[in-house]
Amino acid sequence: MTSLDRPHLYIGGEWVSSSSPATIAVENPATEEVLAHVPEGTEADVDRAVAAARAAFPAWAVSSERAAVLDRLHSSLSARAAEIARVVGLELGTPLKVAKAVQAGLPLTVLRSYADLALPGPETIGNSTVVREPIGVVGAITPWNYPLHQVVAKVAAAMAAGCTVVLKPSELTPLVAFLLVDAAAEAGVPAGVLNVVTGTGPVVGAAIAGHPDVDMVSFTGSTATGRAITHAAADRIAKVALELGGKSANIILSDADVTRAVKVGVGNAFLNSGQTCTAWTRMLVHRSLYDEAVALAAKTAGGYTVGDPFDESTRLGPLVSGAQLSRVRGFIERASARLVAGGLDVPLPPKGHFVAPTVFADVDPDSELAQEEIFGPVLSIIPFGDDDEAVAIANNSKYGLAGGVWGSEERALSVARRMRTGQVDINGGAFNPRAPFGGYKQSGVGRELGEHGLAEFQQVKAIQR
Repeated sequence: MTSLDRPHLYIGGEWVSSSSPATIAVENPATEEVLAHVPEGTEADVDRAVAAARAAFPAWAVSSERAAVLDRLHSSLSARAAEIARVVGLELGTPLKVAKAVQAGLPLTVLRSYADLALPGPETIGNSTVVREPIGVVGAITPWNYPLHQVVAKVAAAMAAGCTVVLKPSELTPLVAFLLVDAAAEAGVPAGVLNVVTGTGPVVGAAIAGHPDVDMVSFTGSTATGRAITHAAADRIAKVALELGGKSANIILSDADVTRAVKVGVGNAFLNSGQTCTAWTRMLVHRSLYDEAVALAAKTAGGYTVGDPFDESTRLGPLVSGAQLSRVRGFIERASARLVAGGLDVPLPPKGHFVAPTVFADVDPDSELAQEEIFGPVLSIIPFGDDDEAVAIANNSKYGLAGGVWGSEERALSVARRMRTGQVDINGGAFNPRAPFGGYKQSGVGRELGEHGLAEFQQVKAIQR
């Protein structure tokens, strides 16, 4: 056992043993060494957690203390910010600078927003008083790439709405979720409001998705798994909110600041080693700027230092697992486009799941490289002739999660409005953690963050008088 081992589940406000002695090894992807072990939960464990959440729901649903509890939780979690960044750096491999700003900083911002949004007042429409009530017990199934942010985006919203939660964090990066549990216990979150069961998707995830006493399932992950969760919840007409894959386009118009557009675009595509659902992995460039953009992208990618996440010079850490490394390498091996940076022959650290930042030019918009979510540091550059063609290429995807447009304000806004995607940044507009986040098409159903995220966990009742 190591200092990072977490041998218990958290159910009903207590640390309890799993019904099975089996454990899951958590790997450090930069060294391939085992960091810790967590319980491999079972269907029986999910039953216990759901029962605890169901028992806690009536009191929490009407509690006037939700905002105060979330405020204390924010304070407790803020005190652990440095440890959050360290743990994510160890279990995911995010470079420390990014881990501090994004993996620790962003979830704290989101949690603060839900402490502020808890307990909204009623709305009056004519002779109707419209009230929002919590949907019930929520099953939250979260991914490995932003392991605390994705947890907080669901758990804090659900708790603010008055719901109770059974959380299954990813088995690849479960450790940071326990820091949230530590903070919750310290903050006095009532027993049963937050329950955590670690385990695999086919066992714990499936048990949550199909459980008759789970009123809503909120899932972030692959489109294939989201489809399976939707089927599991359909028989009992349970609500499902899904945040799934992406293949986002970054459109660089003829009047764009090409230098800034390319540098920011490459940074977006390679954030978290490309393991980001919103990553702008397709760079669409007007033909008048195309050669310059390709050269800039290749040069920018070549400046990314790959290595130890805790080395301050590192800009690109490892991929999360050996399986993910094999997947990304497969895309690179099969690519028929022109390789202008990276690839599989670049010297890399001898240990760890590393892949070089890779850029392909002259990518066919219909090819696998341009259509499939790779989830690694692989950028595809595609030329276009006019705005209509750029929009057509951008929308030529089964996904619709994010995107970017660069050019004069009015023209860029016109293009952004035509993109079939859940969010678009114009000329590098900053991410807004209070704005709705979610996708079109196979990128998901529902929204997270801010008031729109809160509403997903609420029922609406009209009272006439």
